[in-house]
Amino acid sequence: MEMEDTRPFGHLIDLDAFPAGMVTGLLATARTIMSKPEYYCDSCHGKILATLFYEPSTRTQMSFQAAILRLGGKVIGFDNPGNSSVSKGESLKDTVRVISNYADILTIRHPQEGAAKAASLFSCCCVINAGDGGHLHPTQTLTDLFTLSETKGRIDHLTVGLCGDLLNGRTVHSLAKTLCRFPGNRFVLISTPELTLPPYVLSVLRDSGCAFTMSTSLLDSIGDLDVLYMTRIQRERFGAEEEYKRQKGVFVLDAEKMRHAKAELRVLHPLPRVDEIDYEVDYDPRAVYFDQTAYGMYVRQALILHMLDGAKKATPPRLTPEGAGLCPNPRCITRVEPYLPPLFTFGTGYVCGYCDHEV
Repeated sequence: MEMEDTRPFGHLIDLDAFPAGMVTGLLATARTIMSKPEYYCDSCHGKILATLFYEPSTRTQMSFQAAILRLGGKVIGFDNPGNSSVSKGESLKDTVRVISNYADILTIRHPQEGAAKAASLFSCCCVINAGDGGHLHPTQTLTDLFTLSETKGRIDHLTVGLCGDLLNGRTVHSLAKTLCRFPGNRFVLISTPELTLPPYVLSVLRDSGCAFTMSTSLLDSIGDLDVLYMTRIQRERFGAEEEYKRQKGVFVLDAEKMRHAKAELRVLHPLPRVDEIDYEVDYDPRAVYFDQTAYGMYVRQALILHMLDGAKKATPPRLTPEGAGLCPNPRCITRVEPYLPPLFTFGTGYVCGYCDHEV
């Protein structure tokens, strides 16, 4: 069992835990911070953010660091597990239990799916999922929503094209799961047959009644879109180099394709890009992916303020495993941290409570 949480938001593992009104409230706070940053410069005086980045990151890590520093707080943590006791074999549980003693909020990025959920079981402070393998990335979704709010004026009644590696793209998983909660949104899923959305995300879309179609052609689809969300083919998520090379370069956005798009189209990308957006597209006013990186800092400032509001230090419970918690997903955190207690939910079948993999 998990500890009783006295925090207003608890942990942020998945935006499913945040009602739609709470999400729009965060966007409103981010807008206020962006317009009047001087009002918030000492809001986190004396507060500490810990960043545990087991995977490389530029935008997510630095925007979190910039966010807490601009709010008057401090940062501790690591951006390379090789420079921490992880390199000596320390478990995720022990790392989180120790570092959460020193911080008020802990952000974690990890290559194993479900790692943020696992961390939340042992943390003394709020945990924010900064990306867990190919599973979820909720703060990137907040960034994406804020970008749409500022550049499109709305986050509803949009036709959104998700293009690229939809199977392993944690950013598209979180975005699709969240946007389908707002009225009138529909999706065009543009990918190769091998890289379409995983079953648990497709189930969320179906259960919500959100309309979606599948496409294998960016050129044929782009004219229908209000938003194009490009993603890279992620080499690090493939088991073999040959598999990656077969998918690499299939979808490339260039000036020729942009000529077929609406004048009001907005092109987003969580970055980094490799070869999926030609550099000439950077000069098109419909490309907002660099603005997107700036919006990310403001929305993370809003998130930090909300999570610290009334948050209290706590002692995690002593969890006793009641049996093997191993999930059949080879990328699940339970495969490398076998002491974790079993967490399964039941819907149409058993689902892993860490990585959402159907058992």
